[in-house]
Amino acid sequence: MPPRPHILVVNGRKVQRPVFVLGAPHSGTELVGGALKQSPGFHVTIGQDAVQSVVYAFARSPSIQRGRGDAAATVLRDAFAQAWLLTSHSCLTCSPACRQAGHVTGPASCVAEREIVRYGDASPDLMYCATALVAAFPDARLVQIVRDGRDVIAAMLADPQALGWFKAGFASIETEFPNPFLGVETEQDRDLWPRLSTVGKCALRWRGSVRTMARLRAAMSAEQLTTLRYENVVSQPAAAAAAVSGFVGGAVGQVQLPGAAGDGQDSAEPGIWRRVLTSAQLAEIDSVAGPDLRRVGYLD
Repeated sequence: MPPRPHILVVNGRKVQRPVFVLGAPHSGTELVGGALKQSPGFHVTIGQDAVQSVVYAFARSPSIQRGRGDAAATVLRDAFAQAWLLTSHSCLTCSPACRQAGHVTGPASCVAEREIVRYGDASPDLMYCATALVAAFPDARLVQIVRDGRDVIAAMLADPQALGWFKAGFASIETEFPNPFLGVETEQDRDLWPRLSTVGKCALRWRGSVRTMARLRAAMSAEQLTTLRYENVVSQPAAAAAAVSGFVGGAVGQVQLPGAAGDGQDSAEPGIWRRVLTSAQLAEIDSVAGPDLRRVGYLD
């Protein structure tokens, strides 16, 4: 007999078909998350402490999820129940990214409780909890975004927080192997890691993210998961909004450009790698992630 589905009620509303936005760092998840957040009936959070602490715990130590699917799902449900809960002061404690996406400048809430129909989240690195997310919310809708790895790497190199992931002790490849968060999947990757420059480590992270997304696509139905290309979202925002609307089954507003996660226009511009990366850096990226860049259509 199959287990009874878990029913989560937040703000007096049953959580049904929540929408989660997944992608590598600087791939534009906040763009789509922001569009969802501005859409009628949606209560979408981005980078709330309750969620982000769980996400990074799972990302840094993926072994804590293995063989503990029910427990991981329960932890995530509890985290989202806290993140989605509206109080008179809840938006005052929101992350800057969430407040910015909600156009919140004072104590006002980004959404009226009575208007909430659907929930969602576009927190950074949520993709490393994807399996637990689906276990926690079997009717969830996942929107993946893939971006040219060279642009992702260029943006990561200018992001101190992203570079902080490579500091010793953040995510150990010795105690946690394989390590999806760092993109270290094989013994060869583990041997290579200490010899890579920061550019190479960023390339490995991007490669790991697109491989994770490919595995998710193979494991889930088209009804559950869809994949967008960042460059199309930026160049055709109305079409992207229509595609997301059709997938989630609700009217989604047009993506607001430019800028993702507080980035300036340049970092959101497709092809920025041409002005930022050196030939030596591009050669290292090709050696680490070239086959995957070609597989997803970014190199001839």
